[in-house]
Amino acid sequence: MPSLHPVPKHRLSFRQIINMSFGFFGIQFGFALQNANVSRIFQTLGAEIDKIGFLWVAAPLTGLLVQPIIGYLSDRTWHRKWGRRRPFFFIGAVLASIALFLMPQSTMLWMAAVLLWVLDASINISMEPFRAFVGDKLVSEQRTTGFATQTFFIGLGAVIASLLPWIFTNVFHISNTAPAGQIGDSVKYSFYIGAVVFFLAVLWTVITSDELPPENIEEWKQEKAQSKGLVIAVKEITKGIFSMPKTMAQLAVVQFFTWVGFYCMWLYSTPAIAQNAYGTIDTTTKAYQDAGDWVGVMFTVYSAISAVAAFLLPLLAKKIGRKYTHMLCLIIGGIGLFALVFIKSPNILLIPMIAVGIAWASTLTMPYAILAGALPPAKMGFYMGVFNFFIVIPQLVASFVMGFVIKGLFHEQAIYALVIGGVCMAIGGIFNLIVVDKDEKIERVMDMHPVFE
Repeated sequence: MPSLHPVPKHRLSFRQIINMSFGFFGIQFGFALQNANVSRIFQTLGAEIDKIGFLWVAAPLTGLLVQPIIGYLSDRTWHRKWGRRRPFFFIGAVLASIALFLMPQSTMLWMAAVLLWVLDASINISMEPFRAFVGDKLVSEQRTTGFATQTFFIGLGAVIASLLPWIFTNVFHISNTAPAGQIGDSVKYSFYIGAVVFFLAVLWTVITSDELPPENIEEWKQEKAQSKGLVIAVKEITKGIFSMPKTMAQLAVVQFFTWVGFYCMWLYSTPAIAQNAYGTIDTTTKAYQDAGDWVGVMFTVYSAISAVAAFLLPLLAKKIGRKYTHMLCLIIGGIGLFALVFIKSPNILLIPMIAVGIAWASTLTMPYAILAGALPPAKMGFYMGVFNFFIVIPQLVASFVMGFVIKGLFHEQAIYALVIGGVCMAIGGIFNLIVVDKDEKIERVMDMHPVFE
């Protein structure tokens, strides 16, 4: 009878964890450019404030379709040289780099909307298997460190990418304004650099990291042979969604409210800050473009804080537990996002972003560390993809609802989208109380009964 663990997992060195996580630097570089600048691009090309959400709907809808499929396929992929997840890293990086290069060359609104669709799909092809990569390669006690390392590179990539338009404008004196319907050079050059960085960072992980084969290769081959065919694949995906582990269902509620908060911030920060702190809604003015650059600086602050917090959160989690750490961080982040409505000074706007950065670090670390211990190893990629439903669904809700709310209830004052986001984030924090961390329960039993070790 073949062993269930023919290639046992071993603790990896910190250098190996760095190499396997470095690709996230490039992925987040592209993601941060998208988050900080696409609403700005849409408005520059003529989008009205209450239509931004509809234009952004491509991003979460793409994730809803792509992520479980990519997770399902990567679980059923194995190549002696390329491995299981790395083919998807590479394909996604190529496609995303092309989309990043083309996005700032958009001359019409529909072009930018289509390219957002392509860009987000490509990012998802690379990003989703990275989450499963940690579950594949790391033993339980290293998973929090693995996800925290990913979070560090996410923060580092976002810091540089978010700051690029401001740097081009204020350091290299490259114009951030352009005639109506055209995108400024500072944004264009930022996206060009992003295309190169995305590809090279992911390539580094592909080259420097290896992968473990499926735990029982013969059973894996039989299961793969039985799951061929689109209809069977769809049935398996549907069955898997409705039989998700209990911990995953509990985290889904937390994720829903958390991601409404972050998505409101990404969609509406530029128009909100331009109107609330810079006193303009005219996209052709320098004041509006300066507001757009400053939003990049604000995003830099929360990303930098998340990069630092990524390595402090595991220490806190050891003392109070992962779910209570996540609860605390989300409540802090919600307060920070809510506070933006009261601030008119651009410099003071940076202070609440420290709180948002703490929440962001935890969001990219704790739910995945909790989830990984509750998933069957053979379906790690699939369930990580399904878990992203609970990132995507709140984004779809926000895309369809927030435009009506801002226009109908708040008279097109986008700052109140950030207020709503802050409240939702804090609610998500409170819902951590219902989460059961399976790994931590096992660790407590082992501490009480050393014979199990």
